[in-house]
Amino acid sequence: MDFKNRNRGLCIVLAGLLVLSCGGETDSGKGKPAESPVALALTVAQEYVDGYFSQFPEDAILWGFPNPPSDRCRDLSPGALAAWRAKEDEWLATLQDLDPDSLDGTDAAAPNALALERLEASRDLRVCRFELWTVNASFLGWQSYLPDSFVVQAVGTDEARADVLIRARDVARFVDTEIANLREGLSSGYVAPRSGVEAVLKVTDGLLEGAPEASPFYEPAARDGTQEFTTSLLSVIDAEINPAIRRYREFLSTEYLPAARDSIAAADTPGGEDCYAAAIRFYTSMHLSPEEIHETGLREMNRLHEEMAEIGRRSFGIDDPTELLDHVRNDPSYRFGSEQEILDYAQEAIDRARATVPEWFGFVPRSQVVVKPYPAYLKRTGGGQYSMGSPDGKVPATYKIGTYDPTSLGRAEIEALTFHETYPGHHLQIMVPYEIGDVHQVLQFFWVDAVGEGWALYSERLADEMGLYSSDLSEVGRLSNEAWRAARLVIDPGIHALGWTRQQAIDYMLENTSKTEAEVIYEIDRYIANPGRAVSYMIGSLEILRLRSLAEERLGDRFDIRAFHDAVIGEGTLPFEMLRHKIERWIESEISD
Repeated sequence: MDFKNRNRGLCIVLAGLLVLSCGGETDSGKGKPAESPVALALTVAQEYVDGYFSQFPEDAILWGFPNPPSDRCRDLSPGALAAWRAKEDEWLATLQDLDPDSLDGTDAAAPNALALERLEASRDLRVCRFELWTVNASFLGWQSYLPDSFVVQAVGTDEARADVLIRARDVARFVDTEIANLREGLSSGYVAPRSGVEAVLKVTDGLLEGAPEASPFYEPAARDGTQEFTTSLLSVIDAEINPAIRRYREFLSTEYLPAARDSIAAADTPGGEDCYAAAIRFYTSMHLSPEEIHETGLREMNRLHEEMAEIGRRSFGIDDPTELLDHVRNDPSYRFGSEQEILDYAQEAIDRARATVPEWFGFVPRSQVVVKPYPAYLKRTGGGQYSMGSPDGKVPATYKIGTYDPTSLGRAEIEALTFHETYPGHHLQIMVPYEIGDVHQVLQFFWVDAVGEGWALYSERLADEMGLYSSDLSEVGRLSNEAWRAARLVIDPGIHALGWTRQQAIDYMLENTSKTEAEVIYEIDRYIANPGRAVSYMIGSLEILRLRSLAEERLGDRFDIRAFHDAVIGEGTLPFEMLRHKIERWIESEISD
């Protein structure tokens, strides 16, 4: 993709507006020019972005949205959700009335496609009524995203400090709304599984540990250093926030946990089969059956076992994949000795990757990546998490990695995880369109999980092509990571639609990946709490690989891997239908040049 010519579509839009202003069709009875389809699509997409971040301030703060609403928490009360969904329906109706052919080839085509897909998927997902039964220990639970947003919320000015205090005083209202919604769920049959409730109780305990200065809600004061502000925020934490969290914990332990369901399937909630179908569509932008996903996972697992057997024979003298994974999982020599050793190991992988990416990508972001351990209250969650930096490169992106109990943490999968989250994975995928600057905000900030996580999983395999793995142990870790994602295709529909038990899912994961039992239990409980999301990784990776194979076959010696990668991620995470169309057009343009 030629990034120097990205303003061409804007000229088309402006030209269209100029023509209309000189005397074209006008809105009935208003005497003003009617918006062209291009202008209307761009306007609605921007209204959707602005409206979303107004409704969900935590996402605005965490995702780096400019000038985020910083004086309130999100409102998930029935009235607020009804008003938000009415807005979604209005935007959706407007975009559905547009002829997509009228947008083809303009700068409105991609924003319209993503906004339309996300609005349709969000509408369909309402059947799940997640607001009534989300008790979730992962990053999708409020115990993670709410404190995390305070950790990064801006300070340093009187206005910013005032916003923090106003928002901090709104936390109790937010938590009490969560309790009210869950209580309504209990009365209407929408109840979370017991395993998720037990996990969230542990997270709330972590939030309440220690003095108020240890709370993540104190982080704005720690970064600002103003004494009056510090005193005021500590008072809010002590008198309002922590009591609200204790109320939530008391509600969960005494009222909710006894009523929590033992079943784990989304299909066991009211409208559960429709919910799971909607969740698959929401996370993949595809219409796939549980059976189809399950069979794809089994097929991919067989392929990965063959690759594991080959590397096992070559480097470990073991040709049985299960035995190889057990060896890698349990040999103490493959563990870490300290938290700092984990951080250094990850940083070395980042440094290698950053030095190599210019050979594989035409546009490399200015923003750097720094490695940090998870904060204390999230240490037990494990895994890794990427947070974007500033588009000017002044604020680095952050890669948070689990460092809890280093001597039990295997090193085999750390490099693959690091490439997934940083270079060439999420960091490039998120920062490239953000730094380009003239990409519509709906493409900068919204995504389809199968495209976003599919790219990151594709990047783990790409890192092998790039020569980034330091040892065959890490190669086993890469294959184990990919097997983990294949196992998700087997397990997620197994759990939510095909009658699998929690123990059956745990056993399958232990047999087919190098993850420890503690890691596996955390992962399985995450899939139970987030139906459908787990399948997005490999479904997306397989589709990106299919598009690359198509391009390589059609272009032959003219195939340029740098140009292909720029085409895939240069405009953000497009829905797959749009991405397929884009890559096919890119192939044709390369052939005709």
